[in-house]
Amino acid sequence: MNSKTALDRIINKSRVHLYKPIQIAEILYHHRTEGGIQPSDIESYRNISKRWRDDISLRLVGRKSTSSQKFQDNLFESNAMPPKLLDELSKFNKKHKGAAEAYIYYKLKERLDLIFNLFQHLKKSTPDSFTLKEFLSMFVETSGLRRSVDKAYEIVVYALFSAIVRELRVEINMSIKNTNKELMKDFEPFIQKVLGMSKNKKSVTIPAQLYRVGVANAADRGLDMLANFGSAIQVKHITLSEEIAEEAAGEILSDKIVLVCLDAEKETIRKITKQLDIGKRIHSIITSSDLEEWYVLCLSRKYREKLGKNLLKDLQREFAFEFPTISEIGDFIKDRGYDKISLEGEWKV
Repeated sequence: MNSKTALDRIINKSRVHLYKPIQIAEILYHHRTEGGIQPSDIESYRNISKRWRDDISLRLVGRKSTSSQKFQDNLFESNAMPPKLLDELSKFNKKHKGAAEAYIYYKLKERLDLIFNLFQHLKKSTPDSFTLKEFLSMFVETSGLRRSVDKAYEIVVYALFSAIVRELRVEINMSIKNTNKELMKDFEPFIQKVLGMSKNKKSVTIPAQLYRVGVANAADRGLDMLANFGSAIQVKHITLSEEIAEEAAGEILSDKIVLVCLDAEKETIRKITKQLDIGKRIHSIITSSDLEEWYVLCLSRKYREKLGKNLLKDLQREFAFEFPTISEIGDFIKDRGYDKISLEGEWKV
C-alpha cells in the first residue's frame, strides 16, 4: 500500500470533521514550511501535531477531537499512516509545494459543503415535508456522510424524546422522608447545596429533562443520553456483538437502560442481553419503526402546532450543535495558497 492509498482510506473512514486527515495535513505543512520534524521519526510530531490539528479544526469546524489518546495515536499504526508512509507522503508534498495538504483540505471542504446543504434542507423542512426516513437516508446514501450516521441517529432520538417529554410537561418530585431533626441539622449544608432543599423545604419539583453525554467514540459504545428521571439511553445503529453489548452495559451504571436500535437488531439485542444476564437492566428496546411512527404523530395536523414545529426546531438546533460549519474553509484555502495548486491525476478532487 502506498501513501496515497493509505491517506484515502483514512479520509474515507473519517467522520465529517476529518480530524485525523487534518492532523496529517498539519504535519505535512509544518514539515514543508518550518522543518524541525522528521516524518520518519514519530516522536518528533506525535504530540505536537495534536495541537496543530486542534488549532485548525477549531477554526474550520468549530470543535476539536475528544477521542481517547489511544484512538488518536492509532493514526500512526501500520494499518493507517505509519512513519514510513508519512515520510513518503511528505516527500511528495514538499516536491509539489503542498499538494497533499491541499488535497486533504479540499476533501474537508467537500464534507462541509454536504453538511451545509443538508442543514439548509433541514431548515426549510415543514411538518408536511419532513420525514425521518428521508433525513436519515441522506446520511446513509451519501458517501461523505455515511460514517457520521450514528450521530444523526443520536440527534433524531434526542430531539424527539426531549420534545415529547417537554410537551407532556413531565415533572419529577423529590422529597426527604427522614424525620430525624438532628440529621437534618447536621447535613443542612449538603441538603441545600446538593439537593436544593432545606429543613423548611423538604420537597422540590423539577421538570423532566434529557441530556446528551458528550461525543460517542469510534466503536459506538457507552452512554448517549441521560435522563433526570432515571433512564440511561443508548442509540445503536450497528450490529451489536456480544463483546460490544457487554462493554456497553458495563459502562452504563443505570439499572434502567433504554436501547434504541434498528428493527432488524431488536431480537439479536434481546438474545444477547439475556445471555449476558443484563436483560433485567434493559427497561425497553425502541426500534427505528417506533421512531418513525412517533415522528409522524408529532408532525401530524393533530399535534404539529405545539409539538411538531418545536420538534423540527430542536432537530435543527441539535444538528447545528453536532455539525458546526464555519465558512472560513474558503478563506483558509486561499490563505495557504492551496487554490493556486493544480491537483491532477489521482490527486484531482
